[in-house]
Amino acid sequence: MTPVPRESCVEPSDESRIGEEKETHNDVELCFPQLLNASCTRPKRPHSEVILTELVLSCITLLTATLNMMVIISISLLKQLHTPTNLLLLSLAVSDFFVGFLIALQITYIDGCWPSNDFMCSLFYVIECSITSASVGNMVLISLDRYVAICDPMHYSTKVTPKRVKVCVCLCWTSSIIFQTLLLRDNLEQPGKHVSCHGECVVVSNSIAAAADVIFTFICPITVIVVLYVRVFAVAVSQARAMRAHIVTLQGSVKVTAKKSEIKAARTLGVVVVVFLICICPYYCVFLSSNVHNALSVAFVVCLFYFNSCLNPVIYAFFYPWFRKCLRLIFTLEILKPGSREANIL
Repeated sequence: MTPVPRESCVEPSDESRIGEEKETHNDVELCFPQLLNASCTRPKRPHSEVILTELVLSCITLLTATLNMMVIISISLLKQLHTPTNLLLLSLAVSDFFVGFLIALQITYIDGCWPSNDFMCSLFYVIECSITSASVGNMVLISLDRYVAICDPMHYSTKVTPKRVKVCVCLCWTSSIIFQTLLLRDNLEQPGKHVSCHGECVVVSNSIAAAADVIFTFICPITVIVVLYVRVFAVAVSQARAMRAHIVTLQGSVKVTAKKSEIKAARTLGVVVVVFLICICPYYCVFLSSNVHNALSVAFVVCLFYFNSCLNPVIYAFFYPWFRKCLRLIFTLEILKPGSREANIL
């Protein structure tokens, strides 16, 4: 028997091994190729899907930032809009404006690889949760404002003053930042503790912190908002009927009814609140569900939650004539002219 050369026995296996390695590297793309085994793998997705998703999110980011900036400029510069209700809308617009930047950061993470370090990952989640808490707090303040305006119109001007509203807004933002920082403190002190590979962004909170977040950021505020607005609409409907029928209710003295403009504002802000609830409830329902979440459902509720920040200025444009006038002043650059701060737009 003729002996088989060693090369003929070894070479096929080497070629096979090299081919398998090449095939593996072609199938798997690393987030940080220079880190080799320490890097996370980049999930493969169709190029068209990535482009479409980035395009949609980019459009939402641009609209959210631009429209909310219009609200911020309008209320900040025009003295006639410095009312307690509009100051609350200004605070809500600020939180919505920052959401636009959060969406922009999400675009960089859409390919499944976190581009920065672990501390920035933890900080991103703290900022995101703080803005979410502030948005919910603003909605509670708006509901309280409408409750006093409709249910106790005689004392509205004395109870709800611009100074008190500013204090409440500052407390809302400060408490939201402190609360979320405390809940995610461990992640800030030990960033990357739960990360298994480079390119992953993971933030974990214990059961007590998670329960506190759900109770104080979702259950309690939503309950307060719903209860207040049910009361507001019940009173508004009864007063509207009384005004249409020209009835004056006497209960020892003449019953004071809210102004027609206040009732209209309550309806408009009611739309804002209802849209907010529609956008935020699926977000918490999905994450509170015990079922395993697929990536599509998570992505949908997150995008829906972010999209709410883009919808608020659109609602103002439909229901508030003053906002449309402000847009005209801004786009025609009349807002830059001397004396524009005193413009009559109401």
